[in-house]
Amino acid sequence: MSSSISDTPAITPRQKMRGHTEPVRGVVHLPGGQRIITCSLDGSLRLWDLESSAQIGKDWRVGTFHVKLRSIALSPNGKIVASGGDDGKVRLWNVKMRKVVAKSRGRAGIVSALCWSADGERLASGSWDGTARIWDIDSGKHVLTIKTGHIRAWAVMYSPDLSKLATGGYKENAVKIWDAKTGELLNTFEHNTIVRCLAWTSDGKKFISNAFDQIRIFDTATWQQIAILEGHALSVTAISLSPNDRLLASASSDKTARLWNLDTNLPVGPPLYHGQSLYSAALSPDRKVLVTTCEDTHSVYVWDVHSILEEAGLEDLLSIDINIAPKDTQIQEAPRNVYSAHLVLRSVTSHFWKLMPLNVLTSLAAMNSHQRFLPAWKPMLIPQWVVHTLIPL
Repeated sequence: MSSSISDTPAITPRQKMRGHTEPVRGVVHLPGGQRIITCSLDGSLRLWDLESSAQIGKDWRVGTFHVKLRSIALSPNGKIVASGGDDGKVRLWNVKMRKVVAKSRGRAGIVSALCWSADGERLASGSWDGTARIWDIDSGKHVLTIKTGHIRAWAVMYSPDLSKLATGGYKENAVKIWDAKTGELLNTFEHNTIVRCLAWTSDGKKFISNAFDQIRIFDTATWQQIAILEGHALSVTAISLSPNDRLLASASSDKTARLWNLDTNLPVGPPLYHGQSLYSAALSPDRKVLVTTCEDTHSVYVWDVHSILEEAGLEDLLSIDINIAPKDTQIQEAPRNVYSAHLVLRSVTSHFWKLMPLNVLTSLAAMNSHQRFLPAWKPMLIPQWVVHTLIPL
């Protein structure tokens, strides 16, 4: 936007949650949009109600041990949370049971980054020993170790088609693109400082990374930089991309979070001020809420993104674009990460299918032929927009 933000009144958080006794390093939104889970250096995961700001139940802890937790990632079906900590272990927590149901074998360095594959079958981790590791969820086995060349691997990110894994880190300050099956290095993009955060658009056509106080956007067809987002004064520590690829949230050591319009690559509204440096930022699946975590009294902040966009006249950034392929062409495969929010069991009644428009059924059939879905006894993945439109959750 062309107008200066200096004359715009400061925006205050809708809510502030306190309870952790040490810095909160990560947050994820659970399906339904009403609850979040946070991880902290105090050794706990905590479940929160976004409406009441209250913690739900007791802290989730690793037995009687105090393990500082630095990373968190939610599985595509929303049922399992992965955490990484200072003991070098990756743990899987059952959200409903609120207990650890599996943990990685062996030991790596401090686990600072986690990312699920879009099909939920594998989990990637980045560690302070400079490695990225990939785990098979069904077998619990470690299937690949990539020696990234970073002293610390701060970020890992699967491509939407699962074929590549991106890493970023400290020393050899760069984004590196690896073959996710073989571990072969495919591309390297030098940066001038530590790379802490990465994102891939859902169609795989753009790639986003931080470069100190800037955010860089690359065209993955050529791997040329096509845009720079400028506005932070210190290092960007986290980014969160909306499912429709049009809105980006960023967190920074400059004590602010920012929203970005990726249609124009310009900031939306004024900075969102905090008391201290920020660790994480997470947009809700419906893009209407942003949750940030900060050193300040180890708090969790909740921001009303919908109101910010409404004030800026940019509510359309919340929309979900549905592109129907022309009749004379094949229906293209949908981006894999749109399958991540909701699952519908194959046992859904035939009445439901009768309610579906013909073009939707055709699209699902085409995607089923292109996708390597999970075995028949596992849930069938349904595009998020179909679930929102046709199924009352």
